[in-house]
Amino acid sequence: MLLTLNVNGRKREILISADEYLLDVLRKMGYLSVKRGCDTGSCGLCTVLIEDKPVLSCSTLAVRAQGKNITTIEGCQEQAERFAEFMAAEGAEQCGFCAPGFTLTVLALMKEYENPSDEEILHYLNGNLCRCSGYISQLRAIKNFMEAEKR
Repeated sequence: MLLTLNVNGRKREILISADEYLLDVLRKMGYLSVKRGCDTGSCGLCTVLIEDKPVLSCSTLAVRAQGKNITTIEGCQEQAERFAEFMAAEGAEQCGFCAPGFTLTVLALMKEYENPSDEEILHYLNGNLCRCSGYISQLRAIKNFMEAEKR
């Protein structure tokens, strides 16, 4: 079947099988920042934004994204780079493998919450696993980044 996606503001068409997952389709299209982790929807590595909401692409059939706006980390590079600076400043960025999915989730959080509590941030990030750094440093980086972005 022919699938039409709007990825990072660019309309793309691709032939797919009806049972293909969005993760695989995006990677075939060259969006290699969308990573395969657990294949069970519990690690967050495959996170993309669909209509500005975080979605686990490893457990979303590609046909469900037909005609929708999809954002990968490539589509918000400038803001992602600014956030990465805050992560590095807090010692929260180490191997970087989880960074694309984690960053997209944080950017979605910022659109949904103006001034979230620590509990709201941690709840929103539930399912984004990081094996290298502690979540406390990530929490500090997120709060500092959100405050800086308000200015």
